[in-house]
Amino acid sequence: MRIDLVTIFPDYFTPLTLSLLGKAIAAGLIEVHVHDLRTFAHDRHNTVDDTPYGGGPGMVMGPQPWGEALDAIAATNKELRPVLVVPTPSGVVFDQRAAQAWTSDPWLVFACGRYEGIDARVAQHYSASADWAGVREVGIGDYVLAGGEVASLVLIEAIARLLPGVVGNEASVTDDSFASGSMAHLLEGPVFTKPQEWRGLTVPEVLLGGHHGQITSWRAEQARLRTAQMRPELAADLASDQHGDHQS
Repeated sequence: MRIDLVTIFPDYFTPLTLSLLGKAIAAGLIEVHVHDLRTFAHDRHNTVDDTPYGGGPGMVMGPQPWGEALDAIAATNKELRPVLVVPTPSGVVFDQRAAQAWTSDPWLVFACGRYEGIDARVAQHYSASADWAGVREVGIGDYVLAGGEVASLVLIEAIARLLPGVVGNEASVTDDSFASGSMAHLLEGPVFTKPQEWRGLTVPEVLLGGHHGQITSWRAEQARLRTAQMRPELAADLASDQHGDHQS
């Protein structure tokens, strides 16, 4: 997978060189390019923003530098069409299912907005461009960040860890919270390691007996209990799905 990031703060993406993502990049599983948006501005201050039409607080990132940056990126490979990803709190909420679906995209370009956001004509233009595979405006939760860089890091890690070879033990991602299959609506239950007793607290006995069937059942029950406690709306979704299956 190729990933391009356009930002006015290129240093924000230093974490991509660390841990699993850094190893995946070094191994050639992921190709990452970071672009400074200001290099596509042409005044002496490298200005990328201006006041909003219609008035209001803050500044809006202008379409000219974004258009030049995105055109230059797309021109580097005429055999593939990139998907433009715009992290924004006004977008569709990103989830684990989206992360899994996006692993099939060969090329993602992240547009990291700042201030009051990016001129809406940028997304409008590239959603209609034959050179691009579409535009996805997505958020990572019901809150507002200072810019799209942190959200892009979240999106990239969620997607990249699902790519073959990125996580050493690929079975571990199948047990994640929100993983696909019968546990799709459940949070992962509690986990334990050595020592067996710590500060008066002990590991549940069922995990010590080596009976895999009992352990599987216990973990499933703990996942249901944690989901009901922490995310009751997910538990309701699971109950609704099971009821639908029973009706069919």
